[in-house]
Amino acid sequence: MNKDVERFIEKFVEEIRSENAAVFLGAGASKAAGHVDWVELLAPLAKELDLDIERENDLVALAQFYENQTRDRATINQAILDALGRDVEPTENHRILASLDIPVYWTTNYDRLIEDSLRDAGKIADVKYTVPQLANTRSKRHAVVYKMHGDVEHPDQAILTKDDYEKYFKTHGAYITALSGDLVSKTFVFIGFSFTDPNLDYILSRVRVTFEKNQRRHFAFFKNRSKISGESEEEFRHALTRQRLMIEDLKRFNIQTILVDEYEEITDALREVARRFRMRTIFVSASASDFSPWGEEAVTGFMRKLGSLLVKNSLRISTGLGLGVGNALFTGALEEVYRNFGRQVDDHLLVRPFPQFVEEKEKRETLWAKYRNDFIPSAGMAIFLFGNKIVEGNVAEANGMISEFEIAAHNGLVVLPVGATGSAAHTLAKKVLEDPAKFPSIPSSLLPVIRNLSNPVSSLDELLQPIVDLVRMAERMGK
Repeated sequence: MNKDVERFIEKFVEEIRSENAAVFLGAGASKAAGHVDWVELLAPLAKELDLDIERENDLVALAQFYENQTRDRATINQAILDALGRDVEPTENHRILASLDIPVYWTTNYDRLIEDSLRDAGKIADVKYTVPQLANTRSKRHAVVYKMHGDVEHPDQAILTKDDYEKYFKTHGAYITALSGDLVSKTFVFIGFSFTDPNLDYILSRVRVTFEKNQRRHFAFFKNRSKISGESEEEFRHALTRQRLMIEDLKRFNIQTILVDEYEEITDALREVARRFRMRTIFVSASASDFSPWGEEAVTGFMRKLGSLLVKNSLRISTGLGLGVGNALFTGALEEVYRNFGRQVDDHLLVRPFPQFVEEKEKRETLWAKYRNDFIPSAGMAIFLFGNKIVEGNVAEANGMISEFEIAAHNGLVVLPVGATGSAAHTLAKKVLEDPAKFPSIPSSLLPVIRNLSNPVSSLDELLQPIVDLVRMAERMGK
């Protein structure tokens, strides 16, 4: 991983956690999903004008030429609908970004890939593609999507021709104000954007002139220019020189360019952002109906202290409030939040109790499986404690914990079973230690600690600091 990518990852994770991150997606992001770019969109119109689309550099002017020549905006509108109205699946980049706590998305694209990705991630998107929509706020929204050039379902309002751009300040001035504000207050990553759009250039210039040396830093991904088939050496050198000069010019706006050789490297970087962001969240899987050999008071006291310690160490606890011990964990965590973090409960606790009142066993298990798969992957690591239940009067391992372990491992969480607590946790620790190659998400340096935490203890309190040390080690290795 090159230094520019590493710096981006560190900074962007920090900004996501501070709720100051934003994304700007250009046509390249949609093309990767299967949509056309501007060249492909306008190629039929260029042909009708007897122009070679490959020789046209100013596509905004080309769209204007077509409207001038034909007085037919309806054909342009239909071209947008035909090209972008198809159902295509969001890319992995879209899905990763939608999974993160990013509150603001901007795009010049007309398609609906961003809002579809947010919906698939279980989030509510407040989409803005007209000026009046800026004055309204969708209830309980998770993210705002600003489509500054319009939406595919309303092509008559799309910003496409020179005339549209020339009127933009008058017709869409509120978007200019909104984007200017976000560029000042948030850290953007630009993906699939060529920086040839005159509207964005104007807005960036406004921010630069106003803030001069105090502009917020942003990031932009670009692919290193490679030689195109049939391209002469002179043409290739010209393209390389132009890319270098453009990258240098972006520094005026405090936009740091990240060059990659392949587009897959962008996906790799976003995956790493997501992984590091999730490492602050620890999923706690714990349940107990039998408290031997320590007794119920000792077990619940231990869980209460553990909840407090995890929050004290700046971790966010995700839990389903497991039988017998979940409330004790929650109580300790909540006490610590109120003691040292004011009332910022959501920043430190994600509590998802399991629905109990589903009488039919098969339906209940199906619902629980879906529920587990919904919230466990939002964490970066998972710790497993105790794990037993009473079945027909006998103590048995909690199959729910086994399921949670499998889901966590499948989704790449760092799984940390504490074998010393017995029951299912002991079985899982043994499984990890006997064949660690099956669990590549666990750094090898953590295995000795997991082994030590599998040794019997006379008092559960002996496990508290070693567990915290293990979790902190896992978090540090995730950075």
